[in-house]
Amino acid sequence: MTPALTAAILVVSDRCSRGEAEDTTGPRLAAFLESRGWRVAALRVVPDVAGGIQAAIREWADGGVAGLILTAGGTGLGPRDVTPEATAAVLDRQADGLVFLMRAEGLKHTPRAVLSRGLAGTRKSSLVVNLPGSPAGAEESAAAIIDLVPHALAMMQGEGHAAAGGKGA
Repeated sequence: MTPALTAAILVVSDRCSRGEAEDTTGPRLAAFLESRGWRVAALRVVPDVAGGIQAAIREWADGGVAGLILTAGGTGLGPRDVTPEATAAVLDRQADGLVFLMRAEGLKHTPRAVLSRGLAGTRKSSLVVNLPGSPAGAEESAAAIIDLVPHALAMMQGEGHAAAGGKGA
């Protein structure tokens, strides 16, 4: 069983993967998660290539590495922004409400939030969420949903609404 408060972070960036730029988004997300009581089990940087994104998500979800898998980057409208398509190909189910909430929160900071094409959904017992690549956008998006994630993970484990802190079965 995947520990409920364990996360993995996948930064999708051609430049960072080649060492041409420093990844500041991954460490910022890790610090944010750790400040909220999460353990970061993995942090990896990959280029904007669907196969690499899919391989990391499969490895972490199928291997039970983390209950929460966050990707950061590759969600825009650029020609190499393939994270949503790569993620969709490996999800079991989508969780559109989380994406709605992240974009609504993002609009409080910038009108560009609606340009993000990120997805959220499940694979095995992991919740996978695409975040923007900018450090601020990634943290703001994660902050918008982080309090809902333990409940979502409990539901995914079949614990029911009451066991997950809700009312009813």
